[in-house]
Amino acid sequence: MTEQTDATNAVVIERTFDAPLSLVWRMWTDADSFASWYGPTGASIPFAEFDVRVGGQRRLCMEVTTPDGPMRMWFGGEYREVEPPNRLVYSEQITDENGNASDDSHSTEVRVELAEVADGTRVVMTHVGIPSDSPGAMGWQMAFDKLAATLSA
Repeated sequence: MTEQTDATNAVVIERTFDAPLSLVWRMWTDADSFASWYGPTGASIPFAEFDVRVGGQRRLCMEVTTPDGPMRMWFGGEYREVEPPNRLVYSEQITDENGNASDDSHSTEVRVELAEVADGTRVVMTHVGIPSDSPGAMGWQMAFDKLAATLSA
């Protein structure tokens, strides 16, 4: 991915959390912590496995309830940049439960910038390859709301 970000093909969320930088970093890099807040309202993460180092793999399963019953979606990717506690960059794409990319899946990139500020930690997340008006963008907004609730609990 290039550093250039087309605003119509990226979700950008900036939010400040009333929590220390080290805790917010852990919420992004510890699989169990990430699973506690990630996904849209009503979704759960029954499986998450992270090897947080450059070249390390990440895999997770998101489960949502549909009128036809539970539906599972698997995602995988690779860490491209890991600069604790300020920057995390990873690829993400739809996979099967074994981490194999589906034929119609395209790889996207998630960039997370963290900074300590007077009232907590500022997070700027950019998900390149997800249109700003897509259901994925709405899912990220809901996930950030869940993160705020988790951090304030």
